[in-house]
Amino acid sequence: MNMDFVCKLPIPKDIKEQYPITKEAEAIKAAKDKEIKDIFEGKERKLILIIGPCSADNEDSVMDYISRLVPVQEKVKDKILIIPRVYTNKPRTTGDGYKGMLHQPDPNAAADLIKGIVSSRKLHMRAINETGFLCADEMLYPENHRYLSDLLGYVSVGARSTENQQHRLTASGLDIPVGMKNPTGGDLGVMMNSITAGQHSHDFIYRGWEVKSHGNDLTHAILRGYVDEKGVSYPNYHYEDLLKLFQLYGERDLKNPAVIVDTNHANSGKKYLEQPRIAKEVIHYCRMNSDIDKLVKGFMIESYIEDGTQKIGEGIYGKSITDPCIGWEKTERLIYELADIY
Repeated sequence: MNMDFVCKLPIPKDIKEQYPITKEAEAIKAAKDKEIKDIFEGKERKLILIIGPCSADNEDSVMDYISRLVPVQEKVKDKILIIPRVYTNKPRTTGDGYKGMLHQPDPNAAADLIKGIVSSRKLHMRAINETGFLCADEMLYPENHRYLSDLLGYVSVGARSTENQQHRLTASGLDIPVGMKNPTGGDLGVMMNSITAGQHSHDFIYRGWEVKSHGNDLTHAILRGYVDEKGVSYPNYHYEDLLKLFQLYGERDLKNPAVIVDTNHANSGKKYLEQPRIAKEVIHYCRMNSDIDKLVKGFMIESYIEDGTQKIGEGIYGKSITDPCIGWEKTERLIYELADIY
C-alpha cells in the first residue's frame, strides 16, 4: 500500500476510561437528550439553534464563545434550545486545508491524531461540565463517533458524506438526532434515501465488529442549498422548498418529519451576513403555514466571537479560520429576535 502506518490509535473504551464523564455530566446529558428528542418528536414546540464556529479551532476561544451563550439561553429558554456547534473535524472539498482539531489540535503545528482525539473529547467534556450545554459535532468519520458518543447531543452528516453507506448505517445505530444534509448537487432524493436508511435496522461491520442497528427515528433532513455544474449557488430554504420537503416526507413511511435549515453555505451563497435574514424569513414561513411550522425544527448558524474569517497564523482571537461566521454582537441580537418572533 502507498501509505505509512504511523501508529495504532487507542480504542474508544480506553480513551473514555482515561477521560471519564462525571455523574453530573451524565445527568445533564440525559435531561438534554430528552428535551431534544421531545422537540423532534413534536411533543414540545421550541426552536433548536445549532450555533457556533465553523470549526472548533481553539479550545479557549470556543469555551469563551459557549460561555457567552449561557445567560442568553436562560433568557430564551421558553422559546429556544441552544446546541453549540463544536465541530472538531472538517470535510475539505479537495482534501487539502485545515481538517479540524481532530487532525491538528494546534492549527499552526503538524497533524497529531492521538492528541486530536483527546483534545476533541476534553473540549466536549468542558462544554458540559462548565456550561451545562450538550453540543453538536459532525460525523465526518463514522468509526470515530464512539470517542464522543457519551458526550454529544446532536450529529450532522455533511453534504459530501450523505450518500456514503457507512455514514447511513452508523446513523441507524445512534440514539441521538442525526441530520442528513442534502448533497452539494441538491438532489433531495439522495438525502431522503439517507434518512430512510438511518431510520431502518441494518447488519454491518463497525470497528471490527459485526453489529445490528435498531434504526434511529430521529434521523432527519438538513437543507443547506446546492451548487450547479457551473458553480453557481442556489438556496433551498424558501417556502416552496419546505413544502416540497414536507411532500417528500409524506411519500415515505418515515417517523418524525423534520428539517434543520442551514443558513450558511449555498443557502447564503457564502454571504455569511445573510444568515440572520434567512433565519427570520423561515420563521415567517412557519407562521404562514402549519405544515412548515411542524416540519422546521430549527437552524444551523455559523457564529463566533468576531465577524468573518482569517488565515491560519493571523492570530485574531475568536475569528474563524475556515468559513466566515457572524460575530458575537450579531449572534446575541439574532437569538433574541428569533425568540421574539417564534
